[in-house]
Amino acid sequence: MRLVASDIDGTILGHDGKISDRTVRAFHACREAGIELVFVTGRPPRWLHPLEEQLGHTGTVICSNGAVVWDLEENRLVSARTLSIDAVLEIRRIIKDVHPAALFAAETLTGFHLEPGFIENGSGELLAEFTPAALAETLTPDDAVVKFLAIVREGTPDDFLAAVRPAVAHLAFATHSAPSVAMLELSVPGVNKAVTLAEYAGSLGIDAADVVAFGDMPNDIEMLRWAGHGYAMASGHPEAIRAAGQQAPHFDDDGVAQVLEARLAALGAGRP
Repeated sequence: MRLVASDIDGTILGHDGKISDRTVRAFHACREAGIELVFVTGRPPRWLHPLEEQLGHTGTVICSNGAVVWDLEENRLVSARTLSIDAVLEIRRIIKDVHPAALFAAETLTGFHLEPGFIENGSGELLAEFTPAALAETLTPDDAVVKFLAIVREGTPDDFLAAVRPAVAHLAFATHSAPSVAMLELSVPGVNKAVTLAEYAGSLGIDAADVVAFGDMPNDIEMLRWAGHGYAMASGHPEAIRAAGQQAPHFDDDGVAQVLEARLAALGAGRP
C-alpha cells in the first residue's frame, strides 16, 4: 500500500457534509506512515473544502471524474482535458433526440452554466450563485468544458445511462454518480478516474499493484478495476461492487477507515 486513492461523496463524505473522526484519523495515520493520498472525485475544484477543512489535505486532487488535476496547496490547475463547445452542443442535440425532456449544464474551468429548470426549486444550494440561461447563449468558444451534465426527472440513472451512452460514445464518455437522480456526467472520450489516477501514480513511480482505491458509484468502476486493491463500499451501487475486487464495509460503519486500519496494522504501522 504505497498510494491510497479515495472517492469523496458516499465513500468518505455523507449527506451531512461530514467526514467521520475515525476516517480522518485513518487518513492521517496513512500520511504518518509515508503513504501517498490522492482524492479522486466527480466534484469540481471549487467544492473541495471538506478535504481542506476536515482533513487538512493540501495535496493533489483528481476532479471532474478525471478531467481535471488540481493542486490544493497552491490552489491551481495542474492539467485539464476539455470538451469543445461544438461537441457539447452536438451531445446536447443527440441526448434531446433520445430523451426530449432532458435538461443540461456545463462545468467549465472558470464557472458553471446551467439551463433553466436544471435545478428544481428548493434544491441545489451549491449552485444557487449561478443564473440559469440557454447554453448556446452563455457558452463561448473560449470556454473549456470539463464536464457536461444531463438530467431527466423520470426513470433511473441506470436506464438513462444505458440509453445515452452508446448514442454519444463517439463524442463523450458518459457515467453517473447519483444514487437516485437520473443525471449523467459526460467528459472527453477515454477520460475517467482510472486514466488520470494511473498517470498520477506513474508520476510517483507507483504501480497499480500498490494502489488501494475506494469508491461507491458507476463513475468509480474503472478506478476500482485498475487499482491493485479496489474496494467498493458495501453501501454502493451494485455495478461498482461487482467491478471491485474487494468490498469495504458500509459507509455508515466507517468502511474506508476499517479497511485502512486493518491494512496499516498488517504493514506494522499500527492502528490510527
